[in-house]
Amino acid sequence: MLDYADDLRTTVTRTAAALATVPSVVAARRPAAGKWSAKEIIGHLVDSASNNHQRFVRAQFQEDLVFTGYEQDDWVRAQAYQDASWEDLLILWRQFNLHIARVIEVMPEDVRLRLRSRHNLEQVAFRAVPADQPATLDYFMRDYVDHLHHHLRQIRDMGLPA
Repeated sequence: MLDYADDLRTTVTRTAAALATVPSVVAARRPAAGKWSAKEIIGHLVDSASNNHQRFVRAQFQEDLVFTGYEQDDWVRAQAYQDASWEDLLILWRQFNLHIARVIEVMPEDVRLRLRSRHNLEQVAFRAVPADQPATLDYFMRDYVDHLHHHLRQIRDMGLPA
C-alpha cells in the first residue's frame, strides 16, 4: 500500500465525517471578502479531483506529463458551489477521492516512477517542478494529496473540524 494513497483515503473519510456535522449555513460563511467558504473549498477540491483523476489515468499512456490547466475561480463560480447541497458536496468529494486513492494504488510502480523530461508541472502542480528538471507521476500524485491538505488547513483555520 502506498503511504500517500492511504493518507488520502484516511483523510477524506475522517474529514467528510467531521464536516458532515457542520451546518450548511456555517459551511457557506466566507472568512473574508474575496475568500472561499468551506463549501467553495470542497467544491474546488471536487474540481481538482475531476481534473487530476483524468491526468493520472491519461499519464499512464503518454510519454510526458503535460496537462491542460483550468481557471479554478471561474470553475467554482460557474458551478455555484456556494448554493449547492453541503451533504451532496461532501459525498461527491469523498467518493471521488476514494476512487483516486484506488487509481493510485493499482498503478504499476514503473509507470509511477518513470522520469519524464517533458512536463508542465511548473504550471499545474501545487508545488511546482522547474521545466528543466524531470518529474514523475508519483511526485504529481503526492502533490495532489499535499494540495488537498493545504485546503483542509484553510477550512480548519475557519474553526471547522477539517
